[in-house]
Order: sequence, then structure tokens, then C-alpha cells
Amino acid sequence: QVQLVESGGGLVQAGGSLRLSCAAAGRMFENYAMAWFRQAPGMEREFVAAISWSGTVTAIENSVKGRFTISRDNSRNTVYLQMNSLKPEDTAAYYCAAAVARHAPVKEDEYNYWGQGTQVTVSS
Repeated sequence: QVQLVESGGGLVQAGGSLRLSCAAAGRMFENYAMAWFRQAPGMEREFVAAISWSGTVTAIENSVKGRFTISRDNSRNTVYLQMNSLKPEDTAAYYCAAAVARHAPVKEDEYNYWGQGTQVTVSS
């Protein structure tokens, strides 16, 4: 069992940056692949980025590639999403997720545990 708590969301102007954090409580954090998904109002939840248990494999959704970076610190049981050059279309609730997997899954149904989400709002 893993409990996930996101933080770092907020209101930022277009072109700005935010760093989201997801702290995991529970055993064997290093055994889990981690990911970020997001959901805008009226839209389905979509994949943003994922990272393998070791941090050596990452996957990034095309619309954020070159702007967002996912990383993890297994000594702190934390995964991060650095978001630069933010755009209004990045506005969404961002969710952290954990999967019992050795790679970096991109499909929502591969993830077993979810956080409550943190809101990111980008103004134009």
C-alpha cells in the first residue's frame, strides 16, 4: 500500500514555472514506477510523464516534451514534475500515481495508487 500526497500547485502566469512534488508514504517506494497525469475541467484524465523505479527510464507526453521534466529521489520517497514555459492549456488538476512495474507505464489503468491531486492554473 502506498499513500501519495501532491504539493506545489498554484496560479502562475504563462511562461512561468512550477515544480510539483509527490511524497509517498508506505513501503518499498523504490519498487514503484511513478507518473503524473492531469485532468482539465470537462476533459478526461491524460498522461503527462512517467519514470521507472530506478529513474533511468522516462516517458513524456508530446505536448509537454521539452518543457516538463520528471525526476525522483528514492531517498526522500518523492517524485517531482518540473514544469517550465507553462501555457494556459496546461491548466488542470495534476495527479501523482504509482504502479507496481519495472518500466514507466503510460496507461492510466496500469497505475494502482493515486493521490488527491493539486491544481495548476496558468493565466494568459
